[in-house]
Amino acid sequence: MLFFKCQAPNIDMLSEQATAEAHLIVDVRTHEEYREGHIPGSVNIPLDALDALRGQVGTEGPIYVYCLSGARSSRAAVRLRRMGYQVVDMGGISGYHGRIERGGEEK
Repeated sequence: MLFFKCQAPNIDMLSEQATAEAHLIVDVRTHEEYREGHIPGSVNIPLDALDALRGQVGTEGPIYVYCLSGARSSRAAVRLRRMGYQVVDMGGISGYHGRIERGGEEK
């Protein structure tokens, strides 16, 4: 019997890639969670407010999404794909080792 280990996304690598390529990084956690600490350059659009992106963001490049553990970002990725966006699910910020910003504006 063979077992395969499912590799979690490398959020550090993905955040560097998104930043270098100037793609939109969306934190789908609550406003409170976002203010406590988020990836620099990300914008806060909570999971329940994702419909606000429809028509506001072009579909030519991918949208990178993350949350705390990866559960909400997975749901966000499904919803955004249904809206016609290319999506990269970064997983959870709990696995992030880069610089964290605190405070900030939510969208």
